[in-house]
Amino acid sequence: MNRRPVSVHDRQSITTAMSRIGARWLISAVLTFAAAVPAIAQVSAVQEKLASVQQAMAANAQKLHQYQWIETTQLTLKGDPKPPKQDSCQYGPDGQVQKTPMGPPPEQPSGGRFKQRLVEKKTDEMQQYMGEVKNLLGMYVPPNPQKMEQAKQAGKVSLNPAGSVVNLVFADYAQPGDQMTLTFDTAAKKITSLNVKTYMGETKDSVTLQVQMASLPDGTNYAQQTVLNATAKKLEVTTTNSNYQKLGGY
Repeated sequence: MNRRPVSVHDRQSITTAMSRIGARWLISAVLTFAAAVPAIAQVSAVQEKLASVQQAMAANAQKLHQYQWIETTQLTLKGDPKPPKQDSCQYGPDGQVQKTPMGPPPEQPSGGRFKQRLVEKKTDEMQQYMGEVKNLLGMYVPPNPQKMEQAKQAGKVSLNPAGSVVNLVFADYAQPGDQMTLTFDTAAKKITSLNVKTYMGETKDSVTLQVQMASLPDGTNYAQQTVLNATAKKLEVTTTNSNYQKLGGY
Protein backbone atom coordinates (compact mmCIF):
# COMPACT_ATOMS: atom_id res chain seq x y z
CA MET A 1 0.00 0.00 0.00
CA ASN A 2 1.43 3.33 -1.06
CA ARG A 3 1.31 6.25 1.36
CA ARG A 4 1.65 9.83 0.27
CA PRO A 5 4.44 11.62 2.11
CA VAL A 6 3.22 14.29 4.53
CA SER A 7 3.87 17.63 2.94
CA VAL A 8 4.77 20.88 4.64
CA HIS A 9 1.26 22.14 3.84
CA ASP A 10 -0.29 19.12 5.54
CA ARG A 11 1.81 19.67 8.62
CA GLN A 12 0.81 23.30 8.75
CA SER A 13 -2.88 22.36 8.41
CA ILE A 14 -2.62 19.83 11.25
CA THR A 15 -0.78 22.34 13.43
CA THR A 16 -3.40 25.01 12.70
CA ALA A 17 -6.27 22.60 13.51
CA MET A 18 -4.62 21.54 16.76
CA SER A 19 -4.04 25.15 17.70
CA ARG A 20 -7.69 25.96 17.10
CA ILE A 21 -8.81 22.98 19.21
CA GLY A 22 -6.41 24.00 21.96
CA ALA A 23 -7.63 27.58 21.86
CA ARG A 24 -11.27 26.48 22.05
CA TRP A 25 -10.52 24.17 24.96
CA LEU A 26 -8.66 26.94 26.77
CA ILE A 27 -11.49 29.43 26.24
CA SER A 28 -14.00 26.84 27.45
CA ALA A 29 -11.93 26.13 30.56
CA VAL A 30 -11.55 29.83 31.31
CA LEU A 31 -15.31 30.43 30.93
CA THR A 32 -16.10 27.43 33.13
CA PHE A 33 -13.72 28.65 35.82
CA ALA A 34 -15.09 32.19 35.59
CA ALA A 35 -18.63 30.87 36.05
CA ALA A 36 -17.56 28.80 39.05
CA VAL A 37 -15.79 31.66 40.88
CA PRO A 38 -19.00 33.39 42.13
CA ALA A 39 -20.39 30.04 43.35
CA ILE A 40 -17.15 29.27 45.20
CA ALA A 41 -17.17 32.74 46.73
CA GLN A 42 -20.82 32.30 47.79
CA VAL A 43 -20.06 28.98 49.49
CA SER A 44 -17.09 30.51 51.30
CA ALA A 45 -19.19 33.50 52.44
CA VAL A 46 -21.98 31.20 53.68
CA GLN A 47 -19.48 29.15 55.68
CA GLU A 48 -17.97 32.28 57.23
CA LYS A 49 -21.30 33.90 58.19
CA LEU A 50 -22.83 30.66 59.43
CA ALA A 51 -19.81 30.05 61.65
CA SER A 52 -20.25 33.56 63.11
CA VAL A 53 -23.95 32.90 63.76
CA GLN A 54 -23.28 29.56 65.45
CA GLN A 55 -20.51 31.04 67.60
CA ALA A 56 -22.75 33.95 68.68
CA MET A 57 -25.64 31.58 69.46
CA ALA A 58 -23.47 29.32 71.62
CA ALA A 59 -22.13 32.25 73.66
CA ASN A 60 -25.60 33.76 74.03
CA ALA A 61 -27.18 30.48 75.16
CA GLN A 62 -24.85 30.34 78.15
CA LYS A 63 -25.94 33.84 79.20
CA LEU A 64 -29.64 33.08 78.67
CA HIS A 65 -29.46 30.06 81.01
CA GLN A 66 -28.75 32.49 83.87
CA TYR A 67 -32.21 34.06 83.64
CA GLN A 68 -35.82 33.42 84.52
CA TRP A 69 -38.60 35.28 82.73
CA ILE A 70 -42.35 35.52 82.11
CA GLU A 71 -43.87 34.19 78.91
CA THR A 72 -47.28 35.58 77.91
CA THR A 73 -49.25 33.72 75.24
CA GLN A 74 -52.15 35.49 73.52
CA LEU A 75 -54.34 33.37 71.27
CA THR A 76 -56.73 34.93 68.75
CA LEU A 77 -59.16 32.54 67.03
CA LYS A 78 -61.28 33.79 64.13
CA GLY A 79 -60.66 37.36 65.28
CA ASP A 80 -61.76 36.62 68.85
CA PRO A 81 -58.96 37.14 71.42
CA LYS A 82 -58.85 34.56 74.19
CA PRO A 83 -57.68 35.25 77.76
CA PRO A 84 -53.86 35.47 77.84
CA LYS A 85 -51.89 32.72 79.55
CA GLN A 86 -48.71 33.35 81.53
CA ASP A 87 -45.89 31.02 82.55
CA SER A 88 -42.76 31.56 84.63
CA CYS A 89 -39.86 30.16 82.61
CA GLN A 90 -36.27 29.10 83.18
CA TYR A 91 -33.87 26.54 81.81
CA GLY A 92 -33.71 23.20 83.60
CA PRO A 93 -30.69 20.91 84.14
CA ASP A 94 -31.46 19.16 80.84
CA GLY A 95 -31.12 22.42 78.92
CA GLN A 96 -34.86 22.58 78.17
CA VAL A 97 -37.15 25.45 79.17
CA GLN A 98 -39.27 24.61 82.21
CA LYS A 99 -42.61 26.44 82.50
CA THR A 100 -44.69 27.00 85.63
CA PRO A 101 -48.26 28.29 85.06
CA MET A 102 -49.07 31.63 86.68
CA GLY A 103 -52.44 33.09 87.71
CA PRO A 104 -55.75 31.34 88.49
CA PRO A 105 -56.72 28.08 86.76
CA PRO A 106 -59.08 28.33 83.77
CA GLU A 107 -62.78 28.62 84.56
CA GLN A 108 -64.90 25.49 84.28
CA PRO A 109 -67.60 25.55 81.56
CA SER A 110 -71.05 26.52 82.81
CA GLY A 111 -74.49 25.41 81.62
CA GLY A 112 -76.06 21.99 81.17
CA ARG A 113 -74.21 18.72 80.75
CA PHE A 114 -74.57 18.76 76.95
CA LYS A 115 -73.10 22.27 76.70
CA GLN A 116 -70.30 21.34 79.06
CA ARG A 117 -69.39 18.30 76.92
CA LEU A 118 -69.44 20.43 73.76
CA VAL A 119 -67.16 23.03 75.37
CA GLU A 120 -64.86 20.31 76.70
CA LYS A 121 -64.61 18.74 73.23
CA LYS A 122 -63.71 22.05 71.59
CA THR A 123 -61.23 22.77 74.38
CA ASP A 124 -59.57 19.36 73.92
CA GLU A 125 -59.33 19.90 70.16
CA MET A 126 -57.77 23.33 70.65
CA GLN A 127 -55.33 22.00 73.26
CA GLN A 128 -54.27 19.27 70.82
CA TYR A 129 -53.78 21.85 68.06
CA MET A 130 -51.87 24.12 70.42
CA GLY A 131 -49.64 21.15 71.25
CA GLU A 132 -48.83 20.90 67.54
CA VAL A 133 -48.17 24.66 67.49
CA LYS A 134 -45.76 24.28 70.41
CA ASN A 135 -43.92 21.47 68.63
CA LEU A 136 -43.71 23.55 65.46
CA LEU A 137 -42.30 26.54 67.34
CA GLY A 138 -39.68 24.28 68.90
CA MET A 139 -38.46 23.29 65.43
CA TYR A 140 -37.42 26.87 64.62
CA VAL A 141 -37.02 28.80 67.89
CA PRO A 142 -34.24 28.89 68.80
CA PRO A 143 -32.53 27.89 65.53
CA ASN A 144 -30.86 24.50 65.72
CA PRO A 145 -27.10 24.63 64.91
CA GLN A 146 -27.13 21.00 63.72
CA LYS A 147 -30.01 21.60 61.29
CA MET A 148 -28.32 24.73 60.00
CA GLU A 149 -25.14 22.76 59.39
CA GLN A 150 -27.08 20.02 57.59
CA ALA A 151 -28.70 22.63 55.33
CA LYS A 152 -25.26 24.06 54.54
CA GLN A 153 -23.86 20.62 53.70
CA ALA A 154 -26.83 20.03 51.38
CA GLY A 155 -26.18 23.34 49.61
CA LYS A 156 -29.53 24.78 50.74
CA VAL A 157 -28.30 28.01 52.35
CA SER A 158 -28.08 31.28 50.45
CA LEU A 159 -26.70 34.64 51.53
CA ASN A 160 -28.31 38.05 50.99
CA PRO A 161 -26.26 40.95 52.45
CA ALA A 162 -28.25 44.09 53.33
CA GLY A 163 -26.01 46.82 54.73
CA SER A 164 -24.86 46.02 58.26
CA VAL A 165 -26.98 42.87 58.40
CA VAL A 166 -27.01 39.69 56.37
CA ASN A 167 -29.92 37.38 55.63
CA LEU A 168 -29.18 33.66 55.71
CA VAL A 169 -31.96 31.83 53.87
CA PHE A 170 -32.37 28.12 54.71
CA ALA A 171 -34.43 25.88 52.42
CA ASP A 172 -35.84 22.53 53.64
CA TYR A 173 -34.55 23.46 57.10
CA ALA A 174 -36.88 21.48 59.40
CA GLN A 175 -39.43 20.14 56.90
CA PRO A 176 -39.35 19.57 53.14
CA GLY A 177 -40.47 22.74 51.39
CA ASP A 178 -40.11 25.10 54.34
CA GLN A 179 -37.96 28.24 54.44
CA MET A 180 -36.31 30.04 57.32
CA THR A 181 -34.68 33.46 56.95
CA LEU A 182 -32.29 34.41 59.73
CA THR A 183 -31.22 38.07 59.91
CA PHE A 184 -27.82 38.55 61.56
CA ASP A 185 -26.22 41.83 62.60
CA THR A 186 -22.59 41.32 61.62
CA ALA A 187 -21.35 44.26 63.73
CA ALA A 188 -23.21 43.42 66.95
CA LYS A 189 -22.84 39.66 66.35
CA LYS A 190 -26.53 39.09 67.13
CA ILE A 191 -29.59 37.58 65.46
CA THR A 192 -32.14 40.36 64.99
CA SER A 193 -35.08 38.42 63.56
CA LEU A 194 -36.38 35.14 62.15
CA ASN A 195 -39.00 34.70 59.44
CA VAL A 196 -40.36 31.24 58.67
CA LYS A 197 -42.70 29.83 56.05
CA THR A 198 -43.76 26.30 56.94
CA TYR A 199 -46.80 24.06 57.56
CA MET A 200 -48.31 21.77 60.16
CA GLY A 201 -50.78 18.91 60.60
CA GLU A 202 -51.83 16.13 58.26
CA THR A 203 -53.44 18.69 55.94
CA LYS A 204 -50.18 20.67 55.87
CA ASP A 205 -51.85 23.95 56.82
CA SER A 206 -49.74 26.94 55.79
CA VAL A 207 -48.05 28.63 58.75
CA THR A 208 -45.93 31.77 58.97
CA LEU A 209 -43.72 32.59 61.90
CA GLN A 210 -42.15 35.96 62.73
CA VAL A 211 -39.68 36.32 65.60
CA GLN A 212 -38.39 39.69 66.77
CA MET A 213 -35.25 39.60 68.89
CA ALA A 214 -34.14 42.10 71.56
CA SER A 215 -31.25 42.55 73.99
CA LEU A 216 -31.04 42.78 77.77
CA PRO A 217 -28.82 45.44 79.43
CA ASP A 218 -25.89 43.00 79.62
CA GLY A 219 -26.18 42.26 75.89
CA THR A 220 -27.95 38.89 76.21
CA ASN A 221 -30.12 38.30 73.13
CA TYR A 222 -33.64 36.86 73.48
CA ALA A 223 -36.85 36.29 71.50
CA GLN A 224 -38.93 39.28 72.55
CA GLN A 225 -42.01 38.43 70.51
CA THR A 226 -43.08 35.53 68.34
CA VAL A 227 -46.16 35.74 66.10
CA LEU A 228 -47.50 32.55 64.51
CA ASN A 229 -50.26 32.68 61.90
CA ALA A 230 -52.16 29.56 60.83
CA THR A 231 -54.49 30.88 58.13
CA ALA A 232 -56.50 27.67 57.65
CA LYS A 233 -57.58 27.74 61.31
CA LYS A 234 -57.80 31.56 61.37
CA LEU A 235 -55.49 31.33 64.35
CA GLU A 236 -52.87 33.79 65.55
CA VAL A 237 -50.62 33.01 68.51
CA THR A 238 -48.52 35.84 69.93
CA THR A 239 -45.87 34.92 72.50
CA THR A 240 -44.14 37.71 74.41
CA ASN A 241 -41.16 37.20 76.72
CA SER A 242 -40.54 39.84 79.41
CA ASN A 243 -39.42 40.58 82.97
CA TYR A 244 -36.04 38.87 82.69
CA GLN A 245 -34.30 38.46 86.04
CA LYS A 246 -31.09 36.68 86.89
CA LEU A 247 -31.41 33.53 88.95
CA GLY A 248 -29.85 33.29 92.39
CA GLY A 249 -26.18 32.41 92.20
CA TYR A 250 -25.46 34.53 89.13
